Amino acid sequence: MVNADIEIETLAEFDRVAARGSLSGYRVQSVNLLERTFALLSADTSSAVFLGCAMEPDASVKVRADGALVFPPVPDLPFNPYRGLLYTAGELFAGLAEGYEDTPDARAYAWFQETKADGDVFSSMLRSIHDDAISDALDEHLVGARVIGVMGGHAMARDTREYEGAARLGRVLARTGLTVATGGGPGAMEAANLGAYLAPAPDEALAEALELLAKVPSFTPSISDWARAAFAVRERWPAGGDSVGIPTWFYGHEPPNAFAGQVAKYFANATREDGLLARSNAGVVFLPGAAGTVQEVFDNATPNFYDSAERRPTPMVLVGRAHWTEHLPAWPLLQALARGRAMESRIALVDSVDEVPAALAAIG
Repeated sequence: MVNADIEIETLAEFDRVAARGSLSGYRVQSVNLLERTFALLSADTSSAVFLGCAMEPDASVKVRADGALVFPPVPDLPFNPYRGLLYTAGELFAGLAEGYEDTPDARAYAWFQETKADGDVFSSMLRSIHDDAISDALDEHLVGARVIGVMGGHAMARDTREYEGAARLGRVLARTGLTVATGGGPGAMEAANLGAYLAPAPDEALAEALELLAKVPSFTPSISDWARAAFAVRERWPAGGDSVGIPTWFYGHEPPNAFAGQVAKYFANATREDGLLARSNAGVVFLPGAAGTVQEVFDNATPNFYDSAERRPTPMVLVGRAHWTEHLPAWPLLQALARGRAMESRIALVDSVDEVPAALAAIG
């Protein structure tokens, strides 16, 4: 892994380093350098790498002559494959006033739909570069954080008790100092991110927000109306708390929610799923869900089953006794897998979200 200390991801960072006269060995990632020609011509750029940095032709010729590697921006893409930072909801939903179909998020999904099966190695390479850049940015964002994953179904409507419970859970977890991470989509994922967003606000803010959101309970039939309701909440409480959403364009019919402070959106769902669970170092809470949530339960159970000296099993809390023992009986299988292993003391089944904090404290 490249040392983050040699990565330059903003113009301010570039200016600080270039002022010392040498960019040798640095990785400059998606920084617009069209107005930094003098600095590029003056500095030593040997062994530097420029990823998607716009620069004037004479600057490009010079840095290449120095021995730098230059990966130029790719024209006419609806996304930046070399981006150095995570997305924000505002960035993904830019242009929402004209309708969701005109947003960067929707355009990236349309491009993915057009290229995912065409066999073009260039398109697949761009997706891979993008997803690797997102993983790098996510790791940098989460350095030192205690991350709690919250998993659950996308179909949970905003006007339900279950949604309210997931929001309360996100709020209480964030207030304990944990970084809430979800799959970044609607339903239970949005609710947990909403709770974390409103963690700094007075308690009554959640009830008011839920009342506003209930006017558009689902992202169907209109993603535009659904997203606008979320941004109305953000406008009402602009100083929201931070959390992470990790969605995917693979499930492009599920839009990202607007309450995650930072969004790590991927093209490859497998990379996204593994990354979300692997980074949940404080444990994972599984709210009632369907096939996707069941998959996440056992994706998380597998590394816990094969524990090692380097990786202690992380806590797993399943919420909804009837759901996980009768409707989708994942709990008995999880118990059977855990029996006699280190993970046995790190799993719990509770009836409601109100029991989750105590369960995490008991098995954490």
